[in-house]
Amino acid sequence: MVDQAKQLRDRVMQKKVKKERRQTRILAVTSGKGGVGKSNFALNFALGLVEQNKKVLIFDVDLGFANIDVLLGRSPEESIATMLEKDLAIWDIIEEGPNGLLFISGGTGFNDLFQMDESKLTKFFKELSQIQGLVDYIILDTGAGLSYENLRFILAADDVILVTTPEPTSITDAYSVVKMVHAKNQNVHMKLVVNQCTNEKEGIQTAENFRKVTEQFLEKQVGTLGYIPSDANIPAAVKKQTPFLLAYPGTHASKAIQKLASEYLEIPMPYKLGLKGFLLKMLFK
Repeated sequence: MVDQAKQLRDRVMQKKVKKERRQTRILAVTSGKGGVGKSNFALNFALGLVEQNKKVLIFDVDLGFANIDVLLGRSPEESIATMLEKDLAIWDIIEEGPNGLLFISGGTGFNDLFQMDESKLTKFFKELSQIQGLVDYIILDTGAGLSYENLRFILAADDVILVTTPEPTSITDAYSVVKMVHAKNQNVHMKLVVNQCTNEKEGIQTAENFRKVTEQFLEKQVGTLGYIPSDANIPAAVKKQTPFLLAYPGTHASKAIQKLASEYLEIPMPYKLGLKGFLLKMLFK
């Protein structure tokens, strides 16, 4: 384990030396309710960014429910939970997935991150800070809904992608997320992704209706990143425990993910403090 961790750290560090130092950006992916395909989107979107030559780490912070490793067909021996229990280094718990994607498992049964004693919480933030500048993006796959933990991650991130479906209950729950986040911080940068659309028209109409409601009642503009069509290959890929972008690269859903990743990178991004700012905000919430 120690040798594997050292080899991974050395590979990532070597790539960093070859390029200018990165400004690591923190992107939280969230949803108002479960069952909208949030984790599947987060994983495939991360791989879409990797295809755009970005170095990405996806961090499963859906505390208590490890989804990313299941979708990847992996069973990591270590996680955030064991890092703190065994006093491990961050490199001991980072796994390397397909195409060089890095990921960290939160660990099942680990749902009390912010209830830890000060020494463990300090350990967590100290270890995570080592990743600064080594990756372009850290994608946080948060839990669904408005838990205390989810809200902290969302408010501390540089950007937020809110995943919904056209179903009325999903839209209502997504609106509740925007309302709560907006009440805490009106400057949070949010983009909407409409998943599981019957067709493009439904995706456009759903996003437009959502925009009108948030502007009318919250005076909050939530832009649309894009839409992902329903695709029979997505559940097939889940059963294979392989990201659909890799298992079925030519399908409509995969092309949509690639388009979303490309368009996300074209959005003008205001300067942020990146991982350093994220950790400071997490510490002092």
